[in-house]
Amino acid sequence: MELLESFTTLSAGQLALLVAALVIAFGFECINGFHDTANAVATVIYTKSLKPTPAVIWSGLWNFIGVHAGGIGVAFSIVHLLPVDLLVNIQTGRGLAMVLSLLGAAIIWNFATWYRGLPASSSHSLIGSIIGVGMMNAWIERGSALKGINWHKATEVGIALMISPVIGFCLAALLLVLAKRLIPAKELYEPPHGDQPPPWWIRALLIGTCTGVSFAHGSNDGQKGMGLIMLVLIGIVPTSFALNMRTTQHEIAATAAAAEELERELSEPGLATMMTALKERHLASARVEKIARSEGVAAAAVLEGDLVDDALNPFPSADIVLATLDPLPLVREVRSNLDGRKSFSDLSSEDRWKLRTQLVELGAAVRTLLAEFGDRITEDRRKVLKGLAGTLAKPVEYIPEWVVMGVALCLGIGTMFGWERIVVTVGEKIGKTHLTYAQGGAAELVAATTIAMADSLGMPVSTTHVLASGVAGTMWANKSGIQSSTVREIALAWILTLPVAMALSGGLYWASTFLTG
Repeated sequence: MELLESFTTLSAGQLALLVAALVIAFGFECINGFHDTANAVATVIYTKSLKPTPAVIWSGLWNFIGVHAGGIGVAFSIVHLLPVDLLVNIQTGRGLAMVLSLLGAAIIWNFATWYRGLPASSSHSLIGSIIGVGMMNAWIERGSALKGINWHKATEVGIALMISPVIGFCLAALLLVLAKRLIPAKELYEPPHGDQPPPWWIRALLIGTCTGVSFAHGSNDGQKGMGLIMLVLIGIVPTSFALNMRTTQHEIAATAAAAEELERELSEPGLATMMTALKERHLASARVEKIARSEGVAAAAVLEGDLVDDALNPFPSADIVLATLDPLPLVREVRSNLDGRKSFSDLSSEDRWKLRTQLVELGAAVRTLLAEFGDRITEDRRKVLKGLAGTLAKPVEYIPEWVVMGVALCLGIGTMFGWERIVVTVGEKIGKTHLTYAQGGAAELVAATTIAMADSLGMPVSTTHVLASGVAGTMWANKSGIQSSTVREIALAWILTLPVAMALSGGLYWASTFLTG
């Protein structure tokens, strides 16, 4: 195992830091399990389809399976919210402080909302924490909090998080209405009678939808922690984790071929012109920012005219570093480093980090190009560039199997403890009447489908938001009434999650830098 092999290279202090960081990271997944997955079991418990103990064990099992089946697309969507200068310098003390601060903030807010029994979003708390530390780092380093986040990626993630509850509410309501018209089974639209379980076919349906939500939750939410655990490992044990040491000779050759093809693409006159324009714009904006900070905005405006607007607003792809705006030398260096290489173990520790930095920056260069000039690039060429970026990312965007297994276990075990507070809220306090079989099935079917679609797009969504919104949608469609006090509390938690998580993570990060100097 890579981790055990790397222990011999660590000092006592580094080893203690690694253990503490992994406990925090895996602890986040345990809290995520009993906080978010409770939504999946609420409907089967309140429709008497399963008793609580077998329900949470079953859900935990399918969370475990989902983590293994989910891939890594969502994991690195989360990671790419962080600025590239952090990703290429994560081995510094400040980089590690950022990762631990954002994990600590997410844990604090998740635990607080769980204690109140509020189904708030772990996804929102984690993403808010990332934005908070990024902005605080930019404020400390550059005096401008707005330049610390990849705003293009943040916008994509934000849209996914905002529209998913709307989708959950509307589709669950629509599905219930359609079911009433197409499935004339009276018992489907009635609440449970005492402790009597529903008819077998209804019970099978509800257990199936619970299984789907649990699997989808594991496949989507499990990845969020995996990406951050990788940042911890890369930061503390870069020799073992900067590159995927299990990359085969064939895969290295494929990476080299991708670099060669990317060099040809970027040398094409149209794309070369776009990259030059980006570099000139960035340099001009940096000059204006420097003048504005030293001599005042008025002097900058006089010297650079309307370019001052770029200095006072975040650069649209603020995850860039200067090297990403001149990628051809990077591509050539990558080709040189990979040419004829059979294994990454042949590289020194310094060269492994250098190659990782080059590959991360190349990926940022392609993302920046597509973000800024995507509408001027043909669809076929966009697909080619995305494919090449994906191939080049494989040596650095990977998750060891033991990390997947650890996250799966923590998420599954977490599901089996502390679930009751959230379950009571979803099952009893959203609507004014007891949850019916059809309402539970409709909400869970929509949630499972929505999360699965988000997985295929590599986008993080909130299981909590989708399912709770789905339950509310079915209550509205059924004219069952909604408990306004509960909905207000849930809505307030949802509204506060991003700003509170940002403030917590930014504050923790500031404190860590202040204490360590």
